[in-house]
Amino acid sequence: MSDDVFITEVQLRWTDLDAQGHVNNVMVADYLQQARAEFMLSGEACEMIDDGVVVVDHKIAYHGSIYYSDDPLTAQLWVAELGAARVVIAYRLLQADRLCVEARSTLCAYDFERMVPRRMTRRERGFFASWLDEATQALPEVASPELNGRGWVTPIRLRWSDPDRYQHVNNVRYLDYVLAGRVDMTTHADWSMARVAMGNEQAVRWLIARQDIDYLVQTTFRLEPYHVLTAPVRLGTTSMVLATEIVDPETGIVHAKARTVTVCSDGDGRKRPLPEAGRAALEKMLITE
Repeated sequence: MSDDVFITEVQLRWTDLDAQGHVNNVMVADYLQQARAEFMLSGEACEMIDDGVVVVDHKIAYHGSIYYSDDPLTAQLWVAELGAARVVIAYRLLQADRLCVEARSTLCAYDFERMVPRRMTRRERGFFASWLDEATQALPEVASPELNGRGWVTPIRLRWSDPDRYQHVNNVRYLDYVLAGRVDMTTHADWSMARVAMGNEQAVRWLIARQDIDYLVQTTFRLEPYHVLTAPVRLGTTSMVLATEIVDPETGIVHAKARTVTVCSDGDGRKRPLPEAGRAALEKMLITE
């Protein structure tokens, strides 16, 4: 990686923590968004934010838990890939010089009046080109079969605060829905997978090692719930890969697809085998093709 990277700080909030005492994985996407906005607003890419931009996908690798501190996180950003309409932003989040997160986000310039992608202007593309490091390695894909309507169904009602300035659901909030589906599916599969603070005295800890999401269709606020479909697609000794689809049950249209690598751990963060009863239940729900 080039030394020529954009560096900013991201302030932590006490409310960012979850019941396990560290920053919730969804909040990491919020940190990326905050850092990305500051990066783009620092130069001519501010025009893209004003005119319209959509997130196409995220790939987030979690290397270590983030804990609350008065000291902010350090965010490093640069450009990994650059096209005519799309750009891939690369990130590293560090806490006290400890690497916690690596991530990639694909963005696309968008015309919200015509509701179509657009080419970047010369000024926008020039800004991103000045931060380009073509030697950046891609994060490997997390493979998953298509659910095609299969999986555990969790109805999700949107909140009034979920849409952003473009009047569609913000990209971070989708990961809230993925999390809700993941907890709902695993807990109903077997109580041994119930989380801390859910009344399970024998609760293990669950850590997210990787989270990928593809945004397919913009989602707007409505009172009727959307459906989150969740299913295990791969089981390891201490981890599992879950696939998720966010679907409009009225039309069958898939709005987003996600893959999550979840690791089972003890109270000290050490890997431990999946609960036996939980594994047996997940094997019955496994989708492999």
